Amino acid sequence: MSTTPRNPRAFDELMAIRGGGQLAGDEVTISGADPLFVSPFRIGATLADALAARAVAANDLWELRTGRRQRIAVDVRAAAATALGGEDMTLVRDAAGEYRPAPLSPAVEHMVSLTQPWQTADDRWFVPHFNLPHLERRVLDVLDCAATPASVEAAVGKWKAEDLEDAIAAAGACGGIVRTAEQWLAHPHGAHLAARPVVEITKIGDSEPEPLPGGAEPLSGVRVLDLTRILAGPTAGLSMAEHGADVLMVTAPHLPQVSPFVRDTSHGKRSTYLDFTKPDEAARLRDLARAADVFIEGYRPHRLEAHGFGAGELAKLRPGLVYVSVNCFGAGGPFGTRAGWDQVAQAVTGICDVQGKAMNADRPKLTPVYLCDFLTGFLASFGAMLALARRGREGGTYRVQVSLSQSAMLLQRQGLIRDFDGAPGRLRPDEFERYAVTDDNTCYGDLKSLGPVLRMSETPPRWSRTTPRLGSSRPEWIPR
Repeated sequence: MSTTPRNPRAFDELMAIRGGGQLAGDEVTISGADPLFVSPFRIGATLADALAARAVAANDLWELRTGRRQRIAVDVRAAAATALGGEDMTLVRDAAGEYRPAPLSPAVEHMVSLTQPWQTADDRWFVPHFNLPHLERRVLDVLDCAATPASVEAAVGKWKAEDLEDAIAAAGACGGIVRTAEQWLAHPHGAHLAARPVVEITKIGDSEPEPLPGGAEPLSGVRVLDLTRILAGPTAGLSMAEHGADVLMVTAPHLPQVSPFVRDTSHGKRSTYLDFTKPDEAARLRDLARAADVFIEGYRPHRLEAHGFGAGELAKLRPGLVYVSVNCFGAGGPFGTRAGWDQVAQAVTGICDVQGKAMNADRPKLTPVYLCDFLTGFLASFGAMLALARRGREGGTYRVQVSLSQSAMLLQRQGLIRDFDGAPGRLRPDEFERYAVTDDNTCYGDLKSLGPVLRMSETPPRWSRTTPRLGSSRPEWIPR
């Protein structure tokens, strides 16, 4: 297969962030190869590398518990399937008892039809993002158009690209100019991110070393507050649940959700309702944080600080906490206060440009999967577990920061595949029966889902409880 040169693989880059002792030669096995999608990017291999790195971080915690290390195995094809989420990998049992693909959500279909590259007045391309009704409304107000592809295309065509990008940001909406990879690295924010690690782990406070709670899995007894929605952040929480953590999702009844995304990223978690804008419920959330080990948030930068749940505030409240931030543009830099989504990160960093050109298309193209979302979720859990290991060895309170844009840049550092025309394009659930998990009597029906694809020799990742209904648990921790 003809390929372009690439930098050291993602796994090596992540092991450099880990530091520490050298791995035994047989600890990690990654099998299989791209292409699996009609894309020039090494989607499967990059996801497999991130999953393997996550497993190494779990292995570090296992070694702290037991003095032993486990063997790790990841199949590239199965890793690629994780980026499909439930769109293709969740089956629902019908009245005849047959498992069939879950129907695509009309809301997701609508979002996808509008969240595409559209040409601007100065012959550039722009991706406005239309997920969630309130954010869609902000974009439509800027564009002054109806929510149809033809209307959006016409409205974007009246704007110069940079003017539209600034106007969208000023409105608190989401969107980005389609740049080349070279343009992004020359942009002040791209240069800012390029100078930082793809997973940033910063010690933000002192505390005594904390041994891990007792238990038979790497994260047994570890308490995770998951204040995230829609793919990247929830994938981080799901990843930690797969290694044995007690993950409590916190949302509020009024917050908009995308039901299929909730369904497919909530396995093994519990869910509770708390509205931190209400004083009594904010007080309860603080009580939970005092007893937590990990706090994951995916809000717009500085949003939680306004309510007393920023990293600095929680570091004082709970010394030894690992505070994980998941967002689009990372920490600091000229775009540091902007919000965004997978498609926006693909646009600004060069992925859309490369995908379109590689397919000889007449316009930029998004990749076939939400690659940045799932990759970022795996990286967030990797960073959280590294921080927990450091806390166990030397103490400290830590902040972990990951972003969709950094993940997009990591993907591009893996080099490109030239010959991908023969790739399968879509993967089928029946190819992954050995990974399938059935989950009956959920609030979504009887499900068969793509389960954890990561293999560990002593503690294989698993889902310990059924997919929950939102708000179905009390706001309290399971006793350790």
